[in-house]
Amino acid sequence: DYCVLGAGPAGLQMGYFLSKAQRDYIILERNTGPGSFFNKYPRHRKLISINKVNTGRRNSEFNLRHDWNSLLSDKSELLFKRVNGEFYPPADSIILYLKMFEKELGLKVRYGVDIGQIKGIQSQAGRSYVLIDQHASEYTCRVLLVATGLWVPNKISFVGSDLVEGYESMSTNAEDYRNQAVLILGKGNSAFETAQNLLGKASVVHMISTNTVRLAWQTHYVGDVRAVNNDLIDTYQLKSLDGLVENSMEDLAIIQQSGKKLSDKKRFYLLSKHLYKRLKEKNGTLSMKDVLQKHEKEWETFFWQKPYNRVIRCMGFRFNFSIFDRSARLHNSKNAKGRLPELTAWYEGVQTPDLFVLGAASHSRDYRTSAGGFIHGFRYTVRAVHRILEQRYHGNRWQSSKLLATQLVSWILKRVNEASGLYQMVGILGDIIVPKGPRSHVEYVEEFPVQAMPLFPLISGHEVSTGGVLVLLLQYGTRKVDFLGKDRAEKDWSKAWKSNFLHPVLYYYKTLPTKKDMKFCPKGWPLPRPQMIHHIVENFFTEWHAPKIHIQPLRRFLEHCMQTDLRAFYAESCFLSSLTNRKPPLFCQEGYLKHQGITYRNQQWQ
Repeated sequence: DYCVLGAGPAGLQMGYFLSKAQRDYIILERNTGPGSFFNKYPRHRKLISINKVNTGRRNSEFNLRHDWNSLLSDKSELLFKRVNGEFYPPADSIILYLKMFEKELGLKVRYGVDIGQIKGIQSQAGRSYVLIDQHASEYTCRVLLVATGLWVPNKISFVGSDLVEGYESMSTNAEDYRNQAVLILGKGNSAFETAQNLLGKASVVHMISTNTVRLAWQTHYVGDVRAVNNDLIDTYQLKSLDGLVENSMEDLAIIQQSGKKLSDKKRFYLLSKHLYKRLKEKNGTLSMKDVLQKHEKEWETFFWQKPYNRVIRCMGFRFNFSIFDRSARLHNSKNAKGRLPELTAWYEGVQTPDLFVLGAASHSRDYRTSAGGFIHGFRYTVRAVHRILEQRYHGNRWQSSKLLATQLVSWILKRVNEASGLYQMVGILGDIIVPKGPRSHVEYVEEFPVQAMPLFPLISGHEVSTGGVLVLLLQYGTRKVDFLGKDRAEKDWSKAWKSNFLHPVLYYYKTLPTKKDMKFCPKGWPLPRPQMIHHIVENFFTEWHAPKIHIQPLRRFLEHCMQTDLRAFYAESCFLSSLTNRKPPLFCQEGYLKHQGITYRNQQWQ
């Protein structure tokens, strides 16, 4: 029934859920072991995913908020910290962990199967997919789950791009760069990782890209440059030979010095494309004398007047589209400059039904907004996809909890203070609260992909009644502030909507948003404008349990949405209310009046 392509973290995670549900599946992997990407990458062998072993808490769900490498399972001891306890662990540790995960759960993985072509077949029985390997063997499945990750180097073509070394093939021995001038194309984490490794040996390290440096602690996007590798920013700002510059990559030209043998080192000159063309048209050939004279006139203060000994491309990776036949073709997403496949809000190919994309390649749904391209994010989106599969193909509704309305406040507080899925996939996965009946109870659906809200009944199997629907998310603020300035945090609970750091937000809709509504979300909002919205003010410890500034405003908001009294009472108050009112508060109706009177005390109540 299910073919999972790739035995990396996402493939094994889906394998666990399929195995637990006792589904017919197979995981196909072209290499000899799981997580083969990490055999080579990152090149300098240090992960930047947090492994915070000591949190001061025993709550396993809370601890996953700060464990960015573990996968989800029902074995509480099957965590990454068993193989390594370092805060930024070596890459080899993730391979050991994935092998342990596969072995202890007994997942069905077939290694050495290199799928070179994927076809979509339509028959009377329905649609299926045929996967053809290197031996021309065929594998046929009803549902295809692609978890191949991103491993094809992202390249840009320009004059002289053939002279450039790639991140995937460069030497990782820093001694090979001793006293050399190095130019790095790119300013992402792979580029800064490379620069970090060379700073102590290279004479000069320059970095160039179209965009300015985006720091993760400023953007709250984990895919931006992490502080662990950004020493070059220090050496640049303190004028210690290294530097950063912005220029369109397609408008560059790199030429190699030829002629006299001045040095054993290679010498590459960087110039603009239009200057390259002018010199080429004028002389037919390029001489270094012409280049330097022209630089002196037009680019006098620019850093690229001097040659480089090495030019290294560090521009990330892209999805491998080449294995898909026209009948199963995944389209390029508009996000990430087409490096990722275009997917629906439920991670299915836009024009490829029953083909889902998992893991890093599914990041097109939350590119630059959440953590769906990384283990600590996509372990939850994989779980969401599995719940979609269970509903669509097996009639099992999305897992939910039926709560009394008076339990809702405490349940929400528990979720915002402990849940790891909401915490990692900010603005993407949300809890859906559906009031039922006379609003005396609710259906609570956890970690639903909120971009699919218009199809919530179809995808989840839960109907929305006339009582409307509530959506709970964790979000960052949208205002631009100095995130290290004195006024970076909002302290006034009455101005919670101004919160800049991670905080809970509740949306109330009388009816489900439509597909059209989803296209016109306010800038920076994950959802369309609701009938009512409530922000819980940010907290330094990301804990929300203060009675006056967190709990009471939340309860009043929920009461306003549900048009019912959600206050909690002691048994004595319920007893008194029952004697003096025809209709006691809802809490008393649901609890006290269905049990055995007031609580026992040694001293008689007066």
